[in-house]
Amino acid sequence: MKKITIINGPNLNLLGIREPELYGNENFLDYFNKLKIKLHSNNIEIDYYQNNSEGKIIDILHSIGFKSDGILLNAGAYTHTSIGIADAIKSILSPVVEVHISNIYSRESFRKKSFISPVCKGTIFGFGFKSYELGIMSFCL
Repeated sequence: MKKITIINGPNLNLLGIREPELYGNENFLDYFNKLKIKLHSNNIEIDYYQNNSEGKIIDILHSIGFKSDGILLNAGAYTHTSIGIADAIKSILSPVVEVHISNIYSRESFRKKSFISPVCKGTIFGFGFKSYELGIMSFCL
């Protein structure tokens, strides 16, 4: 059984409420629970963490980054500001895929720069919550 971990960063706990025109109306926990059931039959076990604190995201990466078969990281705004998260990704063995719900290149110019992309296996964005499933698929190829 593959073990995949999803980590969501700041403000993503408000999905379903926050900017529904951009992120949709479904909350992430509801989506995650459906995804968990769907993937279990494919021998994929997923865990989920969400934190608004940069240091806690780094701590989560450190704690799971040597035992997870893959990590999906939606670092939210930290994508564009956190060298610390990028350094944490470089320090662990588990491969990390950067995930974003929205198309970051169709948004504000500051969102076009990612400090974590260069240290990730790949980046998937713009497909809504389906971005997470595409990221999971990348670990199963």
